[in-house]
Amino acid sequence: MDELTNPELRIDHMTYLPDMEDIGSEIQDKVIAAMESYDAGRYTAEDVKTALEKDVLSLDDFGALLSPAALPMLEEIAQRAQLEKEKHFGSSIQMFTPLYIANYCENYCIYCGFNCHNKIHRAKLNTEEIEREMKAISETGLEEVLILTGESKKMSNVEYIGEACKIAKKYFKVTGLEVYPMNTDEYRYLHQCGADYVTVFQETYDSDKYETLHLAGHKRIFPYRLNAQERAIRGGMRGVGFAALLGLSDFRKDAFATGTHACLIQQKYPHADIAFSCPRLRPIINNDKINPKDVHEPQLLQVMCAYRIFLPFASMTISTRECARFRDNSIKIAATKISAGVDVGIGGHGNNEKKGDEQFEISDGRNVKEVYEAIKTQGLQPVMSEYIYV
Repeated sequence: MDELTNPELRIDHMTYLPDMEDIGSEIQDKVIAAMESYDAGRYTAEDVKTALEKDVLSLDDFGALLSPAALPMLEEIAQRAQLEKEKHFGSSIQMFTPLYIANYCENYCIYCGFNCHNKIHRAKLNTEEIEREMKAISETGLEEVLILTGESKKMSNVEYIGEACKIAKKYFKVTGLEVYPMNTDEYRYLHQCGADYVTVFQETYDSDKYETLHLAGHKRIFPYRLNAQERAIRGGMRGVGFAALLGLSDFRKDAFATGTHACLIQQKYPHADIAFSCPRLRPIINNDKINPKDVHEPQLLQVMCAYRIFLPFASMTISTRECARFRDNSIKIAATKISAGVDVGIGGHGNNEKKGDEQFEISDGRNVKEVYEAIKTQGLQPVMSEYIYV
């Protein structure tokens, strides 16, 4: 009998493991307290109208825009969101692609295709293969790459990820990371290797639900994951991204917590770039075991617009989990960043052979040229990189 079959043997999901850095941040308590006090059902249409009339929104106004009372006013909310996007970002839409370099994982997260008990084809790219993939991506014209791995420090150690960052700097102006959470010194090392920003999906901010979804592995430790963005900033990263996987729990509470978290980090570290990702749960192995909470397109757009109005300067990415039609509409209204030429398996860019299985299903399989032209068709400006090095 082990921790997977006997809950009494599972490690406490709120207690740091010996190799995990505890920075003693106050932000977690503030985020959880705000989320637990958030009652989406108490807001009225008048509360929503009041929020839309303000230039700068409070947390309470943000909560109103996420409430059920706001959904019938989605058209007005979308118009306000579009105005904020144009005010802060003009017509520019950033383009990038994710590159999965390994899918080994030591976590048992029952909703994830990579989890350690799923019988999938595991693989990792060596440095020559990483360079070949990055060269193929750069030849499409993209200047930003997001490096991803499964959460296995044994199979994808910090040095391995660092080598990938060094290679990326040869081909791209911007390098992002979506890997397992790390300590401050490890983030500092990866920044020195060339990483610019770090995105961490908290998945859900409901710690009780989090415990039932993450049964084993380092990811089970809720506070270590929640404080990852702050450690990344302390390690020198210029920007951090936030996300909840909408549908795992009450999506309104998770969206409220995500916005609160980003706001508190921005207030504490005003020099850092802040970004949102807006993923919904996609069909995956074991989907029937987690009782997913449906989040439909109107609710997803409501969340995106609420983020945009509350923190109008934040970058926002719309995932290939969504169909081309929704993605094209969202970049007109709220999103500022879109992926293209996406392959969520290990390898497979250019003419290279795919080595490992995918994490989830994608809905928008358009290549870089097709997404580029779709952006222009809407009167928007595709941007390959926003950074200028002098």
